[in-house]
This record gives sequence, structure tokens and C-alpha cells, in this order.
Amino acid sequence: MAEIEIGRLLRAGITGCVVGCRVSQLNVPAFGDLVRIPLTDGTQVFGLIHNIAIDDDGLVRQLVTAEGLSAEVIEDNRVNRNVPVEVSVLFVGYEQGEVVSHLLPPRPPLTLDAIYPCSPAELCRFTAAGRFGYFRHVLRAAGEIPIGELLAAHVETTARAQKISGNEKWINEATKELITLLRDDYATLNSVLGALADCRLD
Repeated sequence: MAEIEIGRLLRAGITGCVVGCRVSQLNVPAFGDLVRIPLTDGTQVFGLIHNIAIDDDGLVRQLVTAEGLSAEVIEDNRVNRNVPVEVSVLFVGYEQGEVVSHLLPPRPPLTLDAIYPCSPAELCRFTAAGRFGYFRHVLRAAGEIPIGELLAAHVETTARAQKISGNEKWINEATKELITLLRDDYATLNSVLGALADCRLD
């Protein structure tokens, strides 16, 4: 099956990047999804989607004030025009030579590099490597991104994939690790556990 490209990099730093994509591609990425960016040297950079922003433009500003806006006009604006959509990604690790690391990548990807959603197998391989070292990248971003909601979305998706792959203990181990990491930060711990409590977990 052909890989589905989410979009291409607009800008990047060592801790994250912003990707540009079309509205018609928004059925692919979702908040909390793990994505990957293949680099030319064979390295793959992994990140979590923490924001999706759909900006306005001059035409959209005119359309929202028009009366009797038809479904055809809305569809034409979404499909045929390049509506500016930005997906923000927080880097959480990388892979070199089939070895997964939860450290930041040695260098950021370049503009116009393609970004892809991770398959369930890739998601399981990345999140099962090591001892949840990638959690610290999310927790470090406290105050900048909604880490409770981000971790809840990520844990919900990952727990489902890990259970299907036979790793039913992953959810309990992940929760214990988060409690350990946040034991001295009650406010953040309360926010994370409250968000996790709302997850739909079997």
C-alpha cells in the first residue's frame, strides 16, 4: 500500500517543526498522532502532532459574511483552493539503523521534507523502545502546549495498538511512568490524570 503523505515542512528546529498541508488531507493527521519524517541519510525523526491550525485569508473572510452560502462553494473552497493549514509537531525521538532513540534528533529535517503518519506497527515499535524516555519531551513543553490532552490522545491511540499487538501491559506501565515523572508537580499530574480518566480505554 502506498504511503500517505501528510504534508511538507515549512520550518523546523531541533525540538519540533511546522508542516503545511491541504484541508483535504486533514482526514490523515489527528491531534496526538505519532508521525515520522524520513531524512536523506536514512534517519527517521518521530514527533507528536500537538496543534492543527487552519488560517483564514481574504476570500474566507468574505465568504463567512455572505448569505446563503451553498455547499458547493464551501466544497470548492476546501478542495480546489490552497487553504493554509499548519500542523505543529513536537519531536520525541528518532531512528537510525533500525535502532530507536528517545533523544532529540541530531539535526532537524529540512524545509519541504515530507511527513508521514506512523503505522500501528511503527507506533508500537517506537513507544515500546526504552523506558518511556520520550515522555520528557512532552512534559518539557508544559505551558506551551496542552500536555494533559496531548498525552491522553497519544496514550489512548497507543494503548489500543499495543493491546492488538499483544502488549496489554503498556497502558499500566505508561501511567506509572507518568506518575513517577510528575510526582513533584501536583498540578500537572492532576491535569494529566484527569485527561487520562476521560480516555476510552477497553
